[in-house]
Amino acid sequence: MLELIIEFITSERIYLPILYIAIGILLYNIIAKTITKVSKINIKNHTSKGLEKRKTTVISLINNIIKYVIAIIIIIMILNLNGINTTSILASLGVVSLIIGLAFQDIIKDLLAGIFLIFDNAYAVGDWIEINGFKGEVISFGLKTTKIRAYTGEVKTLNNSSFTEVINYNLSNTKFTINVPVNYNTDINNLEEILNSITDEIKKIKNVYNINLQGIDSFEASAIIYTIEIECAPNTNIEIKRKALRLIKEILDQNKIDIPYNKLDVHIEK
Repeated sequence: MLELIIEFITSERIYLPILYIAIGILLYNIIAKTITKVSKINIKNHTSKGLEKRKTTVISLINNIIKYVIAIIIIIMILNLNGINTTSILASLGVVSLIIGLAFQDIIKDLLAGIFLIFDNAYAVGDWIEINGFKGEVISFGLKTTKIRAYTGEVKTLNNSSFTEVINYNLSNTKFTINVPVNYNTDINNLEEILNSITDEIKKIKNVYNINLQGIDSFEASAIIYTIEIECAPNTNIEIKRKALRLIKEILDQNKIDIPYNKLDVHIEK
């Protein structure tokens, strides 16, 4: 009885599968740890959170692919060890894969498109983008779909293969202009001195990087339009514009510079 147990344990069909699985697990852990260490070194050299998220997604994808490849190789080796003809099985799997591929070709297109978007660094979760005319924040980015939430709250889900162009507003700073209307009798030199006096205050607003007095932009029917350009962090322009307009209005009031506006005279007949 003992001899049978020893013979069973020492059989190639018993210890070799265990050995294959152990080697596969060890190999996967070594590769996964190596990829993680290399990625951490590269991520430390970048300050972009979006880039870090994209790298994390890519690493997860690569690790999954490696895991499945190693698992398939181990299964084939174990089947061969037990005298099963894996060549015919692989041929059958090829036919099945072709049928599945034809049936789910739209899903496969989405998955491939998602992989390309990740590797192209097109966008990441948290970025403000515009796809097919819909603008919003990316709240979910998967291999098959992308979910975007508009400023007004609507959430749109798009298949990754349904678009070819993406506008990403987070890849560079935002620039916007403020038009300051003043009376035609305003001294422009004096106006520029007044506006220059608050540039430092505007620069103190969070996420403002630069401010530039552009000069006179146009002559309107009842006002001269003086333009100011502000450079700021992506998607912060609306809040910054409101704060800058408040500062401009206060400084113009302090210096008694009028902003022209339409007036309506009402005559009441008795």
